[in-house]
Amino acid sequence: MVGSETYIDAFKAHLTDNRQASGNTVSSYIRDITQFLNFCEKEDIADIAGDDIRRYLSWLGDKGRAPATTARAVASLKAFFGHFMNNAVIAANPAEGIATSGFSRELPQILTGAEIARLLEQPNASSLKGLRDKAMLETLYATGIRVSELIALDVTDVNLATNLITCRSSRERTIPVYRDAVSTLGEYIHSTRPQMLASDNESALFVNKDGGRMTRQGFWKIVKSYTEKAKITKAITPQTLRHSFAAHLLENGADIKVLQEMLGHTNVASTQIYARVVKKQLKDEYFRSHPKSIRNSR
Repeated sequence: MVGSETYIDAFKAHLTDNRQASGNTVSSYIRDITQFLNFCEKEDIADIAGDDIRRYLSWLGDKGRAPATTARAVASLKAFFGHFMNNAVIAANPAEGIATSGFSRELPQILTGAEIARLLEQPNASSLKGLRDKAMLETLYATGIRVSELIALDVTDVNLATNLITCRSSRERTIPVYRDAVSTLGEYIHSTRPQMLASDNESALFVNKDGGRMTRQGFWKIVKSYTEKAKITKAITPQTLRHSFAAHLLENGADIKVLQEMLGHTNVASTQIYARVVKKQLKDEYFRSHPKSIRNSR
């Protein structure tokens, strides 16, 4: 296995020596690629797939990155993987086929209430792993926190008595948790987590099979597995639960400024995209359900 830094160094040499790219261009490419590889947490680029890139783009969008920034990131990744494919290091370019335009027009993918219910029903809560998985899914949908924030939670960030979770990211905030999620979390913390820990000194709330802190990649695999079991055909990522949380709260009358605070957005414009999602759903439902609309479409 070759380390990710070796790939970066090789691509940087290609840009400088073969393509004679400017210093600014090289810096831009390397910054994009380094951030992606740090996010992806894979040392060997042969293990990277299109799903990893789509997760990364979803993460960029969730962080409020501009469409132009996202498009540039895709272009950088296409060039990076294309170089190693042309040199027979990898068999295919995982960024191929991913669009570099139109990000500003795309609305977040969300799940319906019925799809969320099906997803949350999939883990077998009678097993250690199943209860942990259910607790993670419930917590993500209950709070709308980012996946990076979910796996960064420590057990001390949960207050079961007050039904609150404290998220200690760049914008620390305290978020309420609905009763079912609190119940699942409590059972996990008291009965399951102690049996999964590798060390009593581990502070992580959610741990992997080796007893250490869960990773983004590990949780992505969990979501993908239960999505398939629930027979949900939408192309979703762990961020989809955050998007669904936001859209469902707005749909049921939540104040957008309160939602902005819960999501940790610095700018309300980032939160307003969910209002667009709700409006689109209402419009679609109108034309699907109104008697005159149905009759006119026949």
